[in-house]
Amino acid sequence: MANIDIAIRAAREAADIINQASRNIENVNVQTKALHDYVTDADKAAERAVIDILSHYCPDHAILSEEAGLVGQTNSEFVWVVDPIDGTTNFIHGFPQYAVSIALKRGNDILEAVVYDPLKDEMFTATRGEGARLNNRRIRVSGRTSFGASLIGTGFPFRGGDDFEGYARVFTSVAKQTSGIRRAGAASLDLAYVACGRLDGFWESGLKPWDIAAGSLLVLEARGLVTDFEGEDHYLDTGSIVAGTPKIFGTLFPIVTNKVA
Repeated sequence: MANIDIAIRAAREAADIINQASRNIENVNVQTKALHDYVTDADKAAERAVIDILSHYCPDHAILSEEAGLVGQTNSEFVWVVDPIDGTTNFIHGFPQYAVSIALKRGNDILEAVVYDPLKDEMFTATRGEGARLNNRRIRVSGRTSFGASLIGTGFPFRGGDDFEGYARVFTSVAKQTSGIRRAGAASLDLAYVACGRLDGFWESGLKPWDIAAGSLLVLEARGLVTDFEGEDHYLDTGSIVAGTPKIFGTLFPIVTNKVA
């Protein structure tokens, strides 16, 4: 079985668990990991399902997952990066914006990506060098070139020590110059939406590798641009990311990184 097919199968198994839990959301056990950071029984069960499938088909690979950490063959050059529910806060409130995110990387290169929205049954996939797809239909970033007409996604800072004031300045600048900003609460889906043209750009900081690994490949394979705040490709390490269509990225990047007034 091809790696992308393994990831799709794992995402669907996780989605079955998530959808079942969502129908009885009031009975889902919620634990607080840190300020504004939660985990549920559904996260853990979905994660187990994903890890079981990846371990079965790829026993020589490592797996980095949000709740379990690094497991499997931890010295392997191949590492699956997994978020069983990206958007847990949305999930526990019944807000319909969350996804299963699975990526495979070798070194710093992301090779495969799956972002699956279990509510909309939207399967975003990408294989390095082979383009990005939504439900097996080829997708590309939007052709929008006007920053003033663009719709931009972001994520608000919410942890102690985050630079709220700096973010507010960037938010204000972007809001004044675009047609709108959306903060939906699931970075993997935000990036998937950039890849398929629903958003024209996205920026956020303070993210973890499992939040953005799959989504970043989707954007790149959909002919968009993705960098960290230094203009490099170290976003999995820095947790800071800017993405967009080539034209929109060119205007968004200097605003987000404070390289213009």
